[in-house]
Amino acid sequence: MTESGKITTDVDSLRSEIRDKSVRVIDVRREDDYKQDHIPTAVNLPLATLLSDDTPERVLKLVTSMGIDDETPVVVYDDTFGALASRVAWTLEYIGHSNVTLLETTYGHWKSLGLENDSQTPDVQNKDHSLNLHSEILATSDYLESAKSRDNVILIDNRERLNFLEQHIPGAISLPYRTLASNDKILRSKDDMKRLLDNRGITGNSEIITYCGSVGTLSGLAYYALKSVGLPNTKLYVRSFKEWKSLHKPTEKQEDASYWDLSAE
Repeated sequence: MTESGKITTDVDSLRSEIRDKSVRVIDVRREDDYKQDHIPTAVNLPLATLLSDDTPERVLKLVTSMGIDDETPVVVYDDTFGALASRVAWTLEYIGHSNVTLLETTYGHWKSLGLENDSQTPDVQNKDHSLNLHSEILATSDYLESAKSRDNVILIDNRERLNFLEQHIPGAISLPYRTLASNDKILRSKDDMKRLLDNRGITGNSEIITYCGSVGTLSGLAYYALKSVGLPNTKLYVRSFKEWKSLHKPTEKQEDASYWDLSAE
């Protein structure tokens, strides 16, 4: 997230930043897809490459190899409604890179608009980047366990509604990831998002922790959705429900789910 609090970069802004050579664009799709075509000047960081070892030291090496220093504006995109890009953007934020935003739309939509793309891999020089961990945006299982009992903490489950009904972390609110997007944007407009969150009782000065199924992608998108309406005290439980279950922590099931409970909204 940039210093200005901007969460997404619009298509026209990115095009002019690419022309000015003032931005590092990261494509997080698989290498085969990237090689076929991508946004001009984009470098490739498949999410799987990041997840194979996302320790801060390794992430720092990846960042420097992509020619990113502390000041470089970074825009991340994917073709998966913003979830994979969000996980990469959050990781950059976690190691201390403050100027990172999500492209407001997917690569598929970018292409459908007839915008520039090419298949060239840019020649990138390594740059130095400092390591300044922002542990305040990360929730571990231990942290979550102690935080859940506090009145001012809201826990959000971003998986499909059906998964939530079957099993979730006790006390969690369901906010399915599909509800976060608008037609061609990865996130709703600010007013629309605020209305959605208000309807769920997600407001104010609470500390908010998001989680999803396993690696923090869907909940990464929710992390940025919350930031987009100015909710600053937000953390990502990055190892998510998969770890919670593997640690044999308590879960609960929603009894007597009504028809409404199965709908996206």
